[in-house]
Amino acid sequence: MTRTRSLSRRTILAGSVLGGLAAGSVLGGLAAAMAAGPALAQGTAPAATPVKARIGVIPILGAAPVFVADREGWLKAAGIEATFTTFESGPNMIAALASGTIDIYVAGVAPLVVARSRGVDVRVVAATAVEEMTFVATAKLARHFEPGVTPAEAFRRYRAAAGSPARLATQPAGSVPNTTLQHWLWEVGKVDKADVTIVPMGIDATQQAVQVGAVEGATVREPAVAIVRGRDPGIRLVALGGEMFPGQPGTVVAATAAFLDKNPAQAQALVDAVVRAVRLIQEDPARAAPPIEAALGKGIVDSATIRAALASPASKFVADPRSIVTATAAMQRYQVTLGTLDRELPLDGLFEPRYFVRATATQ
Repeated sequence: MTRTRSLSRRTILAGSVLGGLAAGSVLGGLAAAMAAGPALAQGTAPAATPVKARIGVIPILGAAPVFVADREGWLKAAGIEATFTTFESGPNMIAALASGTIDIYVAGVAPLVVARSRGVDVRVVAATAVEEMTFVATAKLARHFEPGVTPAEAFRRYRAAAGSPARLATQPAGSVPNTTLQHWLWEVGKVDKADVTIVPMGIDATQQAVQVGAVEGATVREPAVAIVRGRDPGIRLVALGGEMFPGQPGTVVAATAAFLDKNPAQAQALVDAVVRAVRLIQEDPARAAPPIEAALGKGIVDSATIRAALASPASKFVADPRSIVTATAAMQRYQVTLGTLDRELPLDGLFEPRYFVRATATQ
């Protein structure tokens, strides 16, 4: 994978292009794909001059198919010269799309809905993972989640014992993690709001807060789940994504209309590679682990942790973008209920499944 570039201040400032997007957080606030090259699915050989694809990505396990496709050399073989920029949040990445800084977006689907409503022509061409968000509890809270004890009772018991509500870390209001957490608390667990305090913070800060015991629980994705549990066996995985929000839409691969229209063969090759990578992760995780470690580990996360994360019940890789349409609409409706979204926004034109359909027909 081409050397990761840092997000520049200029790119961050490009958030002003979308006005209130960052204020609304995430919703209110990415092997030849065939050995001969995926572009052949359209009867076109890879271009003699590689097509540059500037890819924005949040470094989470849900983005693993893109990392595998790149590290296995499938993107390069298809005539795609990929460069990667890491982001902390969806809104900043949307700002980069709007400013023309990146062509491909690899992160949660939620910000894309808002972006399209504000004139950014971007389309989801593949999914990568679903039901990524989980809830973990530190030892002080986890001991109250005994067999047969409901979430409401566990949080009530914690407050009675500690004399204060349980502090739960998640991303800002309107984000998928925040929405998922609130849905689990209020709709699934029927938790008394007096028994918990939701503490908004960034992804890295959330992981750190759990590790040092600054909070009693948090919403985290893999490989963070494997990391925190590996470092502190007292931390428990209390709820999986499907329990928190059934069908929870996760990471997707989206591209600007300009990139898709200008580079149809490479756009198809990209999706071909993602589909192939998802299959490799599902069927041969041992082979998939090294490229994922190279992309995510940076000398900190070892292969054993990556393998544990891939085997985790919190990891569900899918490539079909059609599989998350219904859940995306359901999440919007709940965000309106929470007041983090003023109204439901149309999904028309956001999902473009034809690349996935062609990819599965040729592999």
